[in-house]
Amino acid sequence: MSEMERQLTPRQVLILLRVVREYISTGHPVGSKALVESGAVDASASTVRYELAELEALGLLGHPHTSAGRVPTDAGYRLYAHQLLEQPLGAARLPIDLSQVRNEVDAALRNTTEMMSQVTNLLAVVTAPPLETAEIRHVEVLRLQPRMVMVVVITSTGGVTKSMFPFEEAVDEKLIEWATAYLNEQLGGVRLGARALRQRLFDPGLGARELEFMGALEPAFTELVGSGEQTLYVGGAARLVQELRHDDLAEINDLMLALEERAGLLQLLRGALETNRLYVRVGGEEAIPQLRGLSLVAANYGLPARNLGTVSLIGPNRMDYVKAIRSVRGAAALLSDFVEQVYE
Repeated sequence: MSEMERQLTPRQVLILLRVVREYISTGHPVGSKALVESGAVDASASTVRYELAELEALGLLGHPHTSAGRVPTDAGYRLYAHQLLEQPLGAARLPIDLSQVRNEVDAALRNTTEMMSQVTNLLAVVTAPPLETAEIRHVEVLRLQPRMVMVVVITSTGGVTKSMFPFEEAVDEKLIEWATAYLNEQLGGVRLGARALRQRLFDPGLGARELEFMGALEPAFTELVGSGEQTLYVGGAARLVQELRHDDLAEINDLMLALEERAGLLQLLRGALETNRLYVRVGGEEAIPQLRGLSLVAANYGLPARNLGTVSLIGPNRMDYVKAIRSVRGAAALLSDFVEQVYE
């Protein structure tokens, strides 16, 4: 329980949660009369008005000048979202079958991202597993020209990389055949980020000629890790723009800027990767200026002993948090099952 929640009476918590739910549903400020007439609060209208004023004084509700009703502040949304995390909401069953994409992690992440955005009308963002977590499945060494060699590396996630290596002299075809067999024997099943990878490349029993050739091809394996930023899959930007009201256009513009400057967004999502709990950030709680008018719900997916990536939904503070939480949990469970089959 947060310090703010400890300051509230049970009735104040009830009223706050009701105001947030009503405002999310209707988009209109919520007044004491509506709360009493709906039966949401068992108290007189004057008592409810007093409690609304107290919640406003605590910074949990705002009071638009043109209305007698209240609307949630960032702090109010935050308390509401954290209350939901304590409830057994469960995970949504997303209408997607990842068995059709087999071992293609890229396709699975794209399909999941698109389905999440369709179900929620929010912006779905999924991070791919770091490249260093992928295992080498197959290596092919090819001589394209007498002095030009290509190394193809196929990983457990379905990724394929190609590296070109020029040589000053023609490369013997028998050396090419030996290298293909040797690399598959030594590196098959080894993670790209494993410390043992380089040791396996340079077996002490190799001759000078083979050691020199492995030294030339080494970057095909060691330079893949850390060569670029983590991949982001984004879906639903057009739908989110259509859903938002005209007074949310500033938030939309900020979000587009955040997506263009991906480093900050990746840093935020790494926070979800470091926890095994659902990750919720609301409005001004964000360290990224462009996301201060928006909310994020995220969870990690991966293996039992290692988180590999995050699934997240981003939208206005007035989002349907229940649907977002259930959808994120469902997508995380789906991808965890999928990558466990791929990696294990």
